[in-house]
Amino acid sequence: MIVLSGRVHPGESNASYCIQGAIEFLASNASEAKFLRNYFIFKIVPMLNPDGVAEGNYRCSMLGVDLNRRWSLPSPISHPTIFATKYLLKINEREHGVALYTDFHGHSRKRNVFLYGC
Repeated sequence: MIVLSGRVHPGESNASYCIQGAIEFLASNASEAKFLRNYFIFKIVPMLNPDGVAEGNYRCSMLGVDLNRRWSLPSPISHPTIFATKYLLKINEREHGVALYTDFHGHSRKRNVFLYGC
């Protein structure tokens, strides 16, 4: 399984364009996309912070919380999208195995394409 997510920081609108491009590619007739669909199940969460986006916040949710800093112990009440995505990852890891999880972001100073990994 491959899990893709984006837009945990509302001001990083370029993450939405990247997720949209990934979805369009994966749904295309390209031979590489067909190969990936044959070998992997894709779960896509295109917007992890919809209330922050709707409020026009730059980094925070409607409650004023940076959701990207809540992955270690998310609350189902205060951080529902992070809680649900983490649950999705745990369940699918047990059932199918998660080969890759990628969270699409933007950056205020980095240019072009870059990757942070842990």
